[in-house]
Amino acid sequence: MIILASDHAGFLLKEKLKKYFKKQNISFIDVGANEIIPDDDYPDYAKKATELVLSDEKNKGVFICGTGIGMAISANKVKGIYASNITSVKFSRLAASHNHINVITLSGRFTSFNKAKKIISTFLNTKKEEGRHKRRIEKIEQKPL
Repeated sequence: MIILASDHAGFLLKEKLKKYFKKQNISFIDVGANEIIPDDDYPDYAKKATELVLSDEKNKGVFICGTGIGMAISANKVKGIYASNITSVKFSRLAASHNHINVITLSGRFTSFNKAKKIISTFLNTKKEEGRHKRRIEKIEQKPL
């Protein structure tokens, strides 16, 4: 299941992605924003969405704000969340396979709908690599650096 979240700056991209997911029969839950309110705060949506991502290990998050950076910072405050602000298909593949991310964040202002579709597809279909990558993730999980 995809858990979608956005603030006002990511709202339009999120709405386009919802229509696309429906056409592709991709299951998702939208935690908001439900309208464009310039005074909303991305940490609020990130908090709601991370709880759902963690509720099932099969869940993946797609969080969108103006740059994607604020959502990534907010999401990564939650234990068990591995979020990365993704700007290319290659970064999507590498972050999913090497860093075992469970959340991607996107820029609502700088990521086109077509690019977002490709990034998300890559994220969802990339397998985690084990070996040295798993060892590194385990070191991150041990304690704060």
